[in-house]
Amino acid sequence: MFLERQFIEKPWGRDDLPPEFGALGGQRIGEIWYNGVGQTPLPLLVKWLFTSEKLSIQVHPSDADAQQRGLPSGKEECWYIVEAEPGAVLGIGTKRALSDEELRAASLSGEIEELLDWKTVCTGDYFYIPAGTIHAIGAGITLVEVQQPADITYRLYDYGRPREMHLEDGVAVAIPAPYADARSGHVSGNLKLAKGPHFWLHHIVDDAGKGIVRDGGPYWLVPVSGHATFDGKSIVRGDCVMVEMLEQLHVEQNSSLLIAGIATS
Repeated sequence: MFLERQFIEKPWGRDDLPPEFGALGGQRIGEIWYNGVGQTPLPLLVKWLFTSEKLSIQVHPSDADAQQRGLPSGKEECWYIVEAEPGAVLGIGTKRALSDEELRAASLSGEIEELLDWKTVCTGDYFYIPAGTIHAIGAGITLVEVQQPADITYRLYDYGRPREMHLEDGVAVAIPAPYADARSGHVSGNLKLAKGPHFWLHHIVDDAGKGIVRDGGPYWLVPVSGHATFDGKSIVRGDCVMVEMLEQLHVEQNSSLLIAGIATS
């Protein structure tokens, strides 16, 4: 099933998306969400993000924190960097542990921008972002994000943009500490990138890569470069296809494809 695209305008987005994504001219698109046909909710949400400015410094709640606030689930996510301009950065975690009072004061003053740990990134880098991790995506980045299907973000700081902040909830759910998650690194070949409590993500570059996928379906197929087919139908960058099995998937040599699925244990 080819998933429908939902174009989301953002102040930090771009109006010059590559033509394969099919965005209308004049829109400042920051995110493309891939939903089920007819917007039927799915157990995972796949997104492409395109940045021309920094995103807000923000945090997502855990399932437990979300449910305390009357929400069905929290939000964990994994990023795969598709393109990054020279010097592009991600902010993940803080340079040192902060108390709640320090985090609140830094968010109000803007000092949080200096306390965030900004990391230079390049194509092929990936990062798993657990709930509670303070983070921000910098300018000049194109990435694929796989996440729990929850649209919940608590903004701590937004560089003076006139948008709502969520300081009390953000401070309450944040874990303001250095990022040390082992589910991050750099990949160019066939590799299992990450597995969390809700989903897993693999990167494959040829048909042999299918062998590293040991989890059952359904599977979300996200072409990044090159060409692949499923059941004889072409799938290219800009598509996101949900399938029940991988036997009919063919990935051409030196192509890049992300495969995501639901964690079962």
